[in-house]
Amino acid sequence: MAALIIAFTVLAVLPLVLYFINPYFWEDFKFAVTLIRIGVRLNQIGKKFYSVLDCFLDKVASHPHKTFLLFEESSYSYSQADKESSKAARALSGCLEPGDTVALLLGNEPMFVFLWLAAAKLGCTAALLNCNLRSKSLLHCFSCCDAKEHIVKFGFLLCTLHRHGLRSHRFSDVSSSDLKAAVEEILPTLKEQGIRVFILSEHCDVEGIESLSDKINNASDEPLSPQLRANLTLKSPALYIFTSGTTGLPKAAVIDHDRIWKATFLQFMVGVRSDDIVYINLPLYHTAGIFTAGVSLFVGITIVLRRKFSASNFWDDCRKHNVTVIQYIGEIMRYLCNTPKVKISTKDHKVRLAVGNGIRADAWAEFLQRFGDIRVCECYGATEGNAGFVNYIGKIGAIGKEHFLYKVRKQQILKEEPVRDSKGFCMEVPVGETGLLIGKIGKGTEFTGYAKNKQQTEKKKLRDVFVKGDLYFNSGDLLRIDKEGFVYFQDRIGDTFRSVWKGENVATTEVADHLVMLDSVEEANVYGVKVPGHEGRIGMAALRLKENMDFDGKAIYQHVKNCLPSYARPRFIRLQVKMTGTYKPMKMKLAEEGFNPAVIENPLFFLQDGQGYIPMTQEIFNSITEGSLRL
Repeated sequence: MAALIIAFTVLAVLPLVLYFINPYFWEDFKFAVTLIRIGVRLNQIGKKFYSVLDCFLDKVASHPHKTFLLFEESSYSYSQADKESSKAARALSGCLEPGDTVALLLGNEPMFVFLWLAAAKLGCTAALLNCNLRSKSLLHCFSCCDAKEHIVKFGFLLCTLHRHGLRSHRFSDVSSSDLKAAVEEILPTLKEQGIRVFILSEHCDVEGIESLSDKINNASDEPLSPQLRANLTLKSPALYIFTSGTTGLPKAAVIDHDRIWKATFLQFMVGVRSDDIVYINLPLYHTAGIFTAGVSLFVGITIVLRRKFSASNFWDDCRKHNVTVIQYIGEIMRYLCNTPKVKISTKDHKVRLAVGNGIRADAWAEFLQRFGDIRVCECYGATEGNAGFVNYIGKIGAIGKEHFLYKVRKQQILKEEPVRDSKGFCMEVPVGETGLLIGKIGKGTEFTGYAKNKQQTEKKKLRDVFVKGDLYFNSGDLLRIDKEGFVYFQDRIGDTFRSVWKGENVATTEVADHLVMLDSVEEANVYGVKVPGHEGRIGMAALRLKENMDFDGKAIYQHVKNCLPSYARPRFIRLQVKMTGTYKPMKMKLAEEGFNPAVIENPLFFLQDGQGYIPMTQEIFNSITEGSLRL
């Protein structure tokens, strides 16, 4: 009897003891169970290849009439989406072979998803092109996504001429006519390279561009043979997603089928259910957009797809379609919090979960206060990276939490290079200090790198880090871990910065390369500066002009407008008399100095929409910092 009393006492006291040792024990425990279940599932998938497409086809068979996609006034069931993608696949089947690459240049619309599924049904890889890329950068993407391990017979570019143009300077600044013009600019080179170009139209009168819509409409919607993808494995490339890089040109991150599965399981981790309705307003060519769409194939949910983000229509869309899950980047949350308060309660909706990354602590707290009891699940992870976090606790400001099944390695950095001890090994930073995040490369945490870019792939690897022969992925991100294990994003190092628009990463060397093409510019140093009230950074360039040359704000604006997407155009320019030979130390110093004309003695200029670069005044600076002048 005494033993029984002791046992009951221990069981009663144990939760209190565990709580005092770790207040988040039960959350950690439940998350560990989820991770173990995911590991078992991945092991099963690895034994017999089962793609996300196969999972989608199973969902088609189990609930064919369930709504798969809602777009404007159109609705597509799972069965209809399956048939539409089969028709697209058959329209292309005469030109494509398993293993070929299809390059997609489209805005957000159902055909983007159908063509992605079509490529998968043919055993092909889809390369998702950023709609904002132009000329040299756009053309460069084709040399990246030929495929790595075999010769590709054809490359395809599919762009849309939808009757509704897209006009917004924030989250989607391209129209269908803009896309057509971008294609025609590089068409001669594409033809020389033997790349066939298709356009989503019933007919096309441009020589060298073929219509595709007519072929899709006339094609059969019968299922395609699974033998077309019989040679695929978990390590076969499923997507190429383009990221900015220190080379100044986009890099094609290789996303294999294993990576696709892990991304879909992320949504499972955060609690997305099969009865959810998910709202996608970020570009589908982005990791966040396409992976969220991919989750529907796995979980069997309904997607509400919007062409571009609209703060004024956001909650109306959520109410109209009974949305339960939203995706975000930090700036989206800021825009929503800045919308005028209306008579309709902003808490009148069914949204229960927000999943994304990049939200600041102040915007997070304001969002919850303004829009109600929504679980915000902040995540962290690079498109090509092998390390990531999920803030499953929901602590405001954190991007994740270190888990006993998942430890974090952080090394000290100095001048953007790892610090090594007398033995040549890196050192972990103490708790509470900032360090460079690195992820160990090994089984289950592979780094697939960049297509046809061995140099940049190797550049992201760190060798002999803690022991001789080990290998790590260099994230380029500075993080801090507190004593409770919560992880906080601090900054990004290197030659990229995250723009306040669209969450795009801007390659500073690409911008600098375009600026030095101007006859008046001798040298250019490009970096991002912080602006109060904005997530990410805003582009700034320090220029040294050639001798006897004057600054021409209109000419520079016209040049960057023709060459660069809006998010990459420097918003501020300062003139320099002298620059250092290595830009990096000066770049860090310049970024710290910012764009205050009261502090900087050099001539400063501000990009005024429609006018070009005008002299930066204290009045403009005050308007920006106070938030009355929107950037």
